[in-house]
Amino acid sequence: MSAAEFAAAQRTRATGAGLDPHEYERVTGGLVSVDGWGEAFIRTAQQHVARAKQAASPRSAGEHYQVAARWFHIATLAPHGDQSPAATEADRAMGCALALLEPGARRVEGPAFTGWLRGPADAPATVVVVPGLDSGKEEFHTVTSALLRRGVAVFTMDGPGQGVLAATTTVRPDYHQVIGQVIDALGVDRVGLIGLSLGGYYVAESAAHEPRVAAAATVSGPFRLDWDTAPPLVRDILTRRAGGPEAARDFARRVDLSTPAPRIACPLLVVDGGRDVIPGVTNGEPLARLAPHGEYLFVPHGDHLLGNARADWLPTTADWVRGALT
Repeated sequence: MSAAEFAAAQRTRATGAGLDPHEYERVTGGLVSVDGWGEAFIRTAQQHVARAKQAASPRSAGEHYQVAARWFHIATLAPHGDQSPAATEADRAMGCALALLEPGARRVEGPAFTGWLRGPADAPATVVVVPGLDSGKEEFHTVTSALLRRGVAVFTMDGPGQGVLAATTTVRPDYHQVIGQVIDALGVDRVGLIGLSLGGYYVAESAAHEPRVAAAATVSGPFRLDWDTAPPLVRDILTRRAGGPEAARDFARRVDLSTPAPRIACPLLVVDGGRDVIPGVTNGEPLARLAPHGEYLFVPHGDHLLGNARADWLPTTADWVRGALT
């Protein structure tokens, strides 16, 4: 895949993660090959860190750190090379941003997760934002912001094989074990979950097994994976995140919600885009149909993660999650 093709494929995801589209075009337009992706994005992130250090106010510094965290994170999408340095820098930059912009934000960690708890201490509910195969807690800021504006507390997390933990852990299909640890550490009786991409599978699997999940939403989540027909890029990413080809193949085999779906007792919203067509991936309509309290929101022109159609699903989904919990 050429650099231009890779940049086009990642464009709505990158801009949905908060990158300025014009800056994105300038950075990716200078790439000779996709091998230079990570270096170019890290260099751009470092420029925002430099601006943060020179900023005239804490607010401006925090905003520059926030932007830097997003550039560092998108650097980890590079198909080749070691992504862990960029993930570490994304984590560090987000910590600097929150220290300045939201000093009440609290780092919460456990054996299989790490993340930030944000929002009012007396919030009526807590929502956990669960990332996907090659995403992390720095990516879905628009989802987090939409939920925070609705008055709930939000925990953005990295789990096994995700974000800053990708260098030391591998993905696991029994994600409800991780969510159970998160709920224990947060010290709450119930949570809502929203999962994006593979995080949608994690959320649905958790809702089927963890009784303290009171509401769940999936966005571009797979109902089933078929390793043999998945694109090479997906197989390569999964191989890295699972720790080898056999582990990746076994993980893909276990991503199947046919049996867990009917066990989901809580309200469930499934969001799909009509242009989200990935070979080997069965989208979420069967999940919504099989879950006893499933609802389906289909956006015909939405791509993967619906970054090109945010107005068509994000406000509705944020309202739905808050309403289901409160």
